[in-house]
Amino acid sequence: MPEVVISGTGLYTPPGAISNDELVNAFNAWVDQENEKNKEAIASGELEPLAGSSSEFIEKASGIVNRYVVNREGVLDPQRMVPLIPERTNEDISVQCEMALHAARGALAQAQVDPSQVDMIIVACSNMQRPYPAIAVEIQQFLGGGGYGYDMNVACSSATFGIKSAVDAIRSGSAQRVLMVNPEICSGHLNFRDRDSHFIFGDACTAVLLEREDIARRKDGYRVLGCHLWTQFSNNIRNNFGFLNRADEKGVGKTDKLFVQNGRKVFKEVCPQVAKHISDHLESLDISPDDLSRLWLHQANLSMNQLVARKLLGRDPSPQEAPVILNEYANTSSAGSIIAFHKHSIDLSSGDKGVICSFGAGYSIGSVIVEKQ
Repeated sequence: MPEVVISGTGLYTPPGAISNDELVNAFNAWVDQENEKNKEAIASGELEPLAGSSSEFIEKASGIVNRYVVNREGVLDPQRMVPLIPERTNEDISVQCEMALHAARGALAQAQVDPSQVDMIIVACSNMQRPYPAIAVEIQQFLGGGGYGYDMNVACSSATFGIKSAVDAIRSGSAQRVLMVNPEICSGHLNFRDRDSHFIFGDACTAVLLEREDIARRKDGYRVLGCHLWTQFSNNIRNNFGFLNRADEKGVGKTDKLFVQNGRKVFKEVCPQVAKHISDHLESLDISPDDLSRLWLHQANLSMNQLVARKLLGRDPSPQEAPVILNEYANTSSAGSIIAFHKHSIDLSSGDKGVICSFGAGYSIGSVIVEKQ
């Protein structure tokens, strides 16, 4: 069975940065407008006044300070508070494909691989802009890749599940080089008028190239030692937007057509399961948590990452052991752990081990244990 390596990673960061202060100013302007509009109902006790947000609240609740989005003007307009992303014609390249090409070319350049040498493309992300044709097949066309491609969705865990699919394809012999990309436009499914979640997400795209080790040109990549996946159904993180919405007009405008979650339950139920998941995975490979040099965890919430690392290591991790990027990027769903890996993996030495782990709706958890060549 051939060994598989991660030989390249790429990252596309949208140009539109939004600070907490800017987001809060737009949100609070909308709150003031709504409270003024409903002042008589509020005065009579029929309605509760809407509460404002603050940068301090956001940073304390999440660790997030900034985020990047495809379009910031629409998000920051109190009259709109939705990104402005015009539809493109069927003949034009799609937004997700355009993002993916930037990240994919970065990964291919790092691995010293020509697009024509890629024989499988997987798009793995939470938010697909259309059901079909597959974004992966469109990327194949405009990138100049060979073979075949398909889309998959396991919410925030999509990247680690995509890596597992790529590893299995290479080990089975159905592919030699697999490009796995995560074009996340999370701002499109976020309710920017919900105080508890308006700050959570950002947009980004990551790419990972996986190859048979014996054909990889880059010799300082990361050997995949093992992949481990887990799912269990839960309604605590949900998004009901889809093509069946048009079949029931009564559902139009419901908030569950956008991102909704029960944050406290998610925190309580997911964190212990993630720590156990990684611990069991390490044990199956006869690796101790003390052998890990790096934890590239899903970047959803700072407190979640700190708790997972603490449970796994039995102590507080250093900033170098469990790097954080969500302060700059916010939660980018499936892209988060890959951004952390992309930005904080080059410094490790041959033989150093780490784990890429993502978790989210489903519930779903995926872990990929790697070793520097």
